[in-house]
Amino acid sequence: MRMLDLYTAGTRLELGSVTFTADDIVRFAEKFDPQPFHVDAEAAKSYVFGALCASGWHTCANWMKSFIAFWGHETKRLTADGIAPPKLGPSPGFSDLQWLKPVYAGDTITYFMTPLESRIVQGRHRYILNSALSEGVNQHGEAVLRFKSNLIEFFPDEEQAP
Repeated sequence: MRMLDLYTAGTRLELGSVTFTADDIVRFAEKFDPQPFHVDAEAAKSYVFGALCASGWHTCANWMKSFIAFWGHETKRLTADGIAPPKLGPSPGFSDLQWLKPVYAGDTITYFMTPLESRIVQGRHRYILNSALSEGVNQHGEAVLRFKSNLIEFFPDEEQAP
């Protein structure tokens, strides 16, 4: 079974939700993006965001964490239904990354993926390249994160690539 056989282009899939706490924001930022408005709530008040907010990379990392959890549940569901789940591989990259609104402590972000297209890539090894719109939306329905993601899908062992 291929990815676009399971989820037709344009179908918005809800991956999961994450609530950002001040402790999580600071912990992530201290390691990966130690700018004052991510690590110091008092200092953040004098910056453009006006309060402690999550690093954009933190919002992206939680999108990935949500996708991995979603795919783990889907793999179990499909297997239980007797369907061989698509064999997904790494991502060759993303494009058009936008951090649209700040994510503050206490915000809950729900992550989505909407499959857009799928194409066969010819080369040393043939595989399917799936493209999707990836998003994060806060509890007020406002988009905070958006990017186009790409994901490699390998042909099932018993199927020959067209």
